[in-house]
Amino acid sequence: MPFRLEDTFRDALAAQKGKEGRPLAGMWVCSGSPLVAELCAGSGLDWLLVDAEHSPNGLESILAQLQAIHGYPVHTVVRPPVNDTVLIKQYLDLGVQNLLIPMVNSATEAESAVAATRYPPDGVRGVGSALARAARWNRVPDYLARAGETISVTVQIESGAAVAVVENILAVDGVDAIFVGPSDLAASMGLLGQQEHPEVRAAVEHCLAAAKAAGKPAGVNAFNPDTARHYLDHGASFILVGADVALLARGSEALAAQYVQAAKDAGGGAPASY
Repeated sequence: MPFRLEDTFRDALAAQKGKEGRPLAGMWVCSGSPLVAELCAGSGLDWLLVDAEHSPNGLESILAQLQAIHGYPVHTVVRPPVNDTVLIKQYLDLGVQNLLIPMVNSATEAESAVAATRYPPDGVRGVGSALARAARWNRVPDYLARAGETISVTVQIESGAAVAVVENILAVDGVDAIFVGPSDLAASMGLLGQQEHPEVRAAVEHCLAAAKAAGKPAGVNAFNPDTARHYLDHGASFILVGADVALLARGSEALAAQYVQAAKDAGGGAPASY
């Protein structure tokens, strides 16, 4: 029985651009929980970023989340912890179709990321489609010949060094989009924790402008609504505006403030039980 793979994040961005549509809004999925991933998948957002760089995600949990999200009208992008050929091969074989590669600081590193997603002679990806979910165990027709079409590569610009050569990174064939991370960018500029600093904003804006000039989409991470709107107004094609763990942390804190701290402030003390 032949299977058809889903359209890529590259396709979604191209469709929005072709229709002059709105930017794509997404959120981080960091809990490592397939149940939480499925909850987020049904939210109505355009895309999810399953993170393995700063979150407790391994191959097994990523696979489970891909399966949980599958079937919902949302695009799934996965970020590995490092730009590594072997690890990228494993992610692709799991069925990851959209990669966000962190800490890409040069055109050479971008070329390496792209090569890891392509079979020879176009790249260095190891061949194991008969064993892999990516090809649905050879149920996807002509997978080996068409694999590159089923994968999108977004590289993350998150250092001053990357900003300085962003035009060269954008020029790499196979880089479908860039994504700017203001937190690490600020740190690399000696402004740790100051994502809103004017110099950081200017660096992000430079990347957005460079992407527009290159005809490629650019995204940015911005949890602050005013900051998100600012970057959207400066041409961001896609954006991350929240995270599952952050929503749970702030929501549970709000409950505690309402029912525990409020009772203490009123002099009644926290209830012993509920």
